Amino acid sequence: MLNHNFKKKFGQNFISDKNLLKAICNDADINEDDEVLEIGAGGGSLTEALSESAKRVVSYEIDNDLKDHLLSLNLENVEFLFDDVMNYSLDEIEKDFKNGYKMVANLPYYITTPILFKFLKSTKLTSLTIMVQKEVAERMIATAGGKNYGVLSVMTAYYGNAEIKRVVSRKLFYPQPNVDSAIVNITLNHGKTTVKNGDKFYKFVGGMFAMRRKTLRNNLAKFGVNTEKLALLGEDTLAKRAEEFDLYEIMEIYLKLFN
Repeated sequence: MLNHNFKKKFGQNFISDKNLLKAICNDADINEDDEVLEIGAGGGSLTEALSESAKRVVSYEIDNDLKDHLLSLNLENVEFLFDDVMNYSLDEIEKDFKNGYKMVANLPYYITTPILFKFLKSTKLTSLTIMVQKEVAERMIATAGGKNYGVLSVMTAYYGNAEIKRVVSRKLFYPQPNVDSAIVNITLNHGKTTVKNGDKFYKFVGGMFAMRRKTLRNNLAKFGVNTEKLALLGEDTLAKRAEEFDLYEIMEIYLKLFN
């Protein structure tokens, strides 16, 4: 694979360390009964490891230049789809899976957030185990009051329970990226929260955090909440900043305003 023309636009950084590949499968808790969705087959090293542990793997790869190589691996329980997974709806993707499934992916920075918010909404997916930039992983698991806490932290917690399983050195990739990565496992809670409309809640949380240095009053007023509704929250709440509230407090605020 060293002769492959690596494409920056796809954020291609391949893994070859066998211990790491086995660790990712362990972190994802892949077993012989599991169906797995892989996003970004790359050189196929992780795909091979997944195929050895899982019942079946469906793997998307956007780079058609990798098609001959991946098909030459002759992985009998792997179906390769050479296209951008973002071109498909969840329903179209999930037709390939009979029951629940798990997702495993080595995600480049440019696609991390769109992929997350596409699949976190799934009611068929049971867990995501994703390799992301270490900085992004820290934002995903951050708690209220911390400098990394924001929209991504709140929405990850809204949809599931996230945990950093391990930090991965940049030296284990080829070509070597500029930053270290981390493996994050998210077990989905499938909407077991008091706020049921995730899309509307996402927009609201974005409004709360729109200007981090501003108070909740200023951000919500800019978001379009009128003075009468703002008064329902009380002065103590309105004087705070968004990062001071955890997920459950934010849901309580949302329900007071929009229930």
